[in-house]
Amino acid sequence: MKNWKSFYNWHPNPPFYYGWLALFIAGLGAFVATGIAQTVFGGIQDFIVEDMDWDRKTIALAATLGTWSSGVVAISIGRMIDKFGPRLIMPLAALIVGIGSIYLANIKTIWGFFIIYIIIRAIAGPSLQNLIPRTIAVNFFSRQRNLAMGITTFNRIFGESINLQIITTLASKYSWRFAYRSLGFITIPLCIPIFMIIRQKPEDIGQFPDGDKEISEAKKINNQNEQILTFKQILQIRSFWFILLGEFIAGVSTTMLLFQIVPFLTDGGLSQQRAAIALTVGNLLGGISVPIWGYLTDKFTTKRIAALILSMAVIPTILISQLNIESWGFILSIIWTTITGSILVLGSMMYGTVFSRKSYGSVAGLTGPSRTAAVGLGPTLGAYIISFTKSYQPIFWGSAIGYLVAIVFFTIVNSKN
Repeated sequence: MKNWKSFYNWHPNPPFYYGWLALFIAGLGAFVATGIAQTVFGGIQDFIVEDMDWDRKTIALAATLGTWSSGVVAISIGRMIDKFGPRLIMPLAALIVGIGSIYLANIKTIWGFFIIYIIIRAIAGPSLQNLIPRTIAVNFFSRQRNLAMGITTFNRIFGESINLQIITTLASKYSWRFAYRSLGFITIPLCIPIFMIIRQKPEDIGQFPDGDKEISEAKKINNQNEQILTFKQILQIRSFWFILLGEFIAGVSTTMLLFQIVPFLTDGGLSQQRAAIALTVGNLLGGISVPIWGYLTDKFTTKRIAALILSMAVIPTILISQLNIESWGFILSIIWTTITGSILVLGSMMYGTVFSRKSYGSVAGLTGPSRTAAVGLGPTLGAYIISFTKSYQPIFWGSAIGYLVAIVFFTIVNSKN
């Protein structure tokens, strides 16, 4: 019993602040989880379509249902994180993703594919990609909170970019089944370092947020007075709804194009490999830019930076739909994905300026259905609009308008900043 307690309480003592190590380990979880993420699925969907003799709308529907399911699960996980912490949830989620990926690689039927994919996507989304990593960032950091949150987003985007290339290469050389089977066997052993290192907050290992040696008496009192808000209390705050609406509209606008960008480029004359490279490079550059935007929001205000990013996104969204794809599609898609790489984290950053760290997990979980509904609705909505209109134009113009509307909602948020 004593040995087990010593094992359970053990943690490394790095020469730097422990919060950075926690973000790195959370990044490993995000890496394996992004193998089944929507962006990667959108990039490799044609391999599955060819093997299973389905159409793109079927894959888009699976991606949508999986994403929506993760939003529903996020409500419970968010509350559990605030009460119990992420240490047990994350390794268990990694184990489920690993085993599920192996099962997915052996599926032969459409219903089996949907069931397995939805289960692992529902668990992976909040537990490894979004909710828990961002909650860790909020709990471990105060002055550098948005920078840390930007790093968690970079971890996710980096994972998507690398996984897209790895899975595309393995699927081209062998099969998509071999690619996901390999992902599963890589994921399972990562449960151990996640369990050993992840903690709920720096106080659990005798440290303070941001690595401060001490905190002021006023801040100690403020931390002691912080309460976990009930769902009813959260829903009574108007800024919560403004952020929710802005995040939803921006999310639909972004994912509607993101899932269709590779088919758009290939239908316009680019090769599958070149289109995948454009998406990968854009995603990677977008991921690199997120910590930079996070740093700027820590220095200025989240509202101003959010409005700037969304305004910048409108320009390539319109241009890529109007110019020649073979000449401009590659570079414009990189520019678009670079700019929009930070859009899906803007809402999370803004919630961090309105709510305390003790309630952040609950807030993030409560917004999970809306966030994932937006992310899930985008691919299906885009696929059906394209199928109905026989054109990509409506989804580009719709996204541009959506970005402008999101700016309005984010601007009227009343935050602590």
